[in-house]
Amino acid sequence: MRIDKNTFRTGRRSAVAGVLLAALFATSHARAQELPSRLSDSTFWKMVTDFSEPGGYFRSDNFVSNEMMFQYVIPTLQKTTKPGGAYLGVGPDQNFTYIIALKPKLAFIFDIRRGNLEEHLLYKALTEMSDNRADFLSRLFSRPRPAGLDTASSADVLLNAYAGVPSSDTLYQKNLKAVRDWLTKHHGFALGDSDLAGLEYVYSAFSAAGPELTYNFGNARGGFGGYNRGMPTYAELMVLTDGVGGHRSYIASEANFRALREMELNNAIVPLAGNFAGDKAIKTVAKYLKDRNATVTAFYLSNVEQYLWNGSDDGRKFFGNVGALPLDSTSTFIRSIFNAGGFGGGGGGAIRGASVLGSMMDQLKAFTEGKINSYFDIIQLSR
Repeated sequence: MRIDKNTFRTGRRSAVAGVLLAALFATSHARAQELPSRLSDSTFWKMVTDFSEPGGYFRSDNFVSNEMMFQYVIPTLQKTTKPGGAYLGVGPDQNFTYIIALKPKLAFIFDIRRGNLEEHLLYKALTEMSDNRADFLSRLFSRPRPAGLDTASSADVLLNAYAGVPSSDTLYQKNLKAVRDWLTKHHGFALGDSDLAGLEYVYSAFSAAGPELTYNFGNARGGFGGYNRGMPTYAELMVLTDGVGGHRSYIASEANFRALREMELNNAIVPLAGNFAGDKAIKTVAKYLKDRNATVTAFYLSNVEQYLWNGSDDGRKFFGNVGALPLDSTSTFIRSIFNAGGFGGGGGGAIRGASVLGSMMDQLKAFTEGKINSYFDIIQLSR
């Protein structure tokens, strides 16, 4: 059989073109499935709505953290984890400090309380509307901006200045309306009456307490009852260090605040209502990340597991959810230890608020091998 040279060349060119087109399509498809660093308003709100579970109850409002040493693990995390990927966390704004330090593309914040989701929406609006830290704090506390503050002011200077300024109901009402409009009109988020009331509840706490706001100011949706002096205040938390002199909070510098603001403007911090032991939130995020070939960088747990392993099967359910997440050898749990007797060889003593790390892959393997059967087992496998 004789093959014409021109036919052969044409066929060869067609085959090569077909391969190139297939490669181009595959590359385009792969790019389309990469983890984004920016979400549209509609995509962000669809995630908040579709990924969340029904809100649950916790005994405290957790307006701010009660952990004094949560920054101590950041120098180690920066050496052992990779930027990019996804950060997972729980609770309020201590997550911002970790996010700024670890530089993920996207962050998902889970909390059984719907109120935490509402608090993050409040933070989102106030951060996006503020060009600098001083303006942000003015909005957050409903207090007029003191004279003499600029972008070079330290966190100490900023917070001490606001400590001496009384809250303004006029500013509170003005800012609350601006927050609602920013979320519902600027972003187009379909917030219902319950979430709008939740935003007002959280904002009223910041306005009432200002820089002195603590972890459990008030009585968990039962009305504000006063300050808990045994807990660190918002102001104290913002001036903490990493134990080796580094000031890492989002109020510590304008650069840190700008990094947080960029993440918020990009809709890259997604708050979800979700139980660690639930059937939906973590698993839905896991599928989303796997579909985009993404890896979990770090998962900040606070001391949630202390409650999960308290006489129920929820600790095992949580590790089942962890097993669905895309992990690698650098994926790291961040835990805070409260009243864990004997940790660190203390002979029944306790380290309140100590932060520890654990390899997610190693601890998941230990769980599947039957080596984790209690909260104490988890702590012993952390460092």
